Order: sequence, then structure tokens, then C-alpha cells
Amino acid sequence: MHTLSHFWELILATVIALLPIINPLAATPVLLAITEGDSEERRRAQVTRGCFYMVGILVAFLFGGTFIMNFFGISVPGMRIAGGLLVSGIALSMFAGPKKDHPEEQQRRAEARAKPDISFSPLAMPMLSGPGSIAVTIGLASLAKEWRDYAAIVVGIVIVAAISHVVLSLSGRIVGLIGANGMHALTKIMGFLLLCIGTQFIVNGVSDAATDPELLRALRETWNQ
Repeated sequence: MHTLSHFWELILATVIALLPIINPLAATPVLLAITEGDSEERRRAQVTRGCFYMVGILVAFLFGGTFIMNFFGISVPGMRIAGGLLVSGIALSMFAGPKKDHPEEQQRRAEARAKPDISFSPLAMPMLSGPGSIAVTIGLASLAKEWRDYAAIVVGIVIVAAISHVVLSLSGRIVGLIGANGMHALTKIMGFLLLCIGTQFIVNGVSDAATDPELLRALRETWNQ
């Protein structure tokens, strides 16, 4: 019973951690801009492929995250602190007012409009599975102890992809219904939730580092020298 409860808790934690940072609502105006002139059927098909790509990218980093950390000698507390700082930085930028696009960003969007298929780039990466969501996924991998934990995180990723698919497929209606002010308010709310998640990542990382037996042993050896 406890194992089943932990399974659902990990699914919920994955959804809560990833959904604010992916924030499909904020991606709807950009999607409409880069698919301007496309039919609804073509836009929906690209959204479907983009969400499949997003799941593939995040699952790859979920299972490859441990290898990457071991290869570069990154500890779990270090990854959590770094991921928390990155997520918090993204959250703070969401609190800032809308900025005028940099010329490079304008060029990137213009190239996206000209591309025959935007499902992988820029939709799947970096709009849906960017550095922030990848960092969160690797951080979630540090919580997995057995195959059930990995399965729960994958289910959470699929749920987030399904929600993103629904939101992006209805992008035209959502933008028309909510309006610019509503989108701005929702972005602020998502930013606050994301800041809380990033801060908790940092707190957990610092706490794990402070209670790490190897770190405490190294500090004692340094103190005794």
C-alpha cells in the first residue's frame, strides 16, 4: 500500500514540477505566430509530433541523467542546487514585464515560420523541453530508487505532454478567450509556483549536502589538519 501511495505521489510531484516550467499556456501565442497561415489540421499535427518529441527528450534525460552526473562527477545535491537556481532564474524572468524581442529572437521566429515543420524545433526544443524542464527531469531522476519510481516519473511526463497537447491544440480559442491580460496574470501565477519549486530544490540540495557523510568526513579531516 505504501509503495502504491509513493508511486502516485511521484507522478503528482512530476506533474507539479514540470507543468509550470513548460507552461503550455505561455507557448500558445508563440505557436500561433510561427504557424501563421497553417490550417488547424496541420497545426494540430505538428503539436502532436512536438509533444511526442518532448516525451522522448525528457525520458532520454531521465534515464541518461545518472550517467551524465557520474561522467562529470556531479553529486545529487549539486544537481539539485544547480537545477533550483536555474528554475528560480526562469521563474524570476516570468515576473518581469514583457520584453521587446531581441533581433536574434525575431530572426529565430522568422526562420521558424519559414520552416516546413516546427514540431521538433522550436516547438519540442526549446519551447516545451528546454534547459529548465531538462534540469527538473534530471533532478527527479535523483529521487528514483527502483524501476517503479522511473515508471511513475515517465507517467507524469506523459500526463504533462497530454495536457500540453490539449492546450496547444486549442491555442487559437484560448488566446481569444483569455486575452493579453489574462495570459499575463497566468504567467505570474506559474512564475510564483516555479519559484517555490526552485527554492525547494535548493533547500533539498543544501540539506543533502550538509548531511552528506563523505562531506562531513572531509570537513573533519580538514579541521583536524
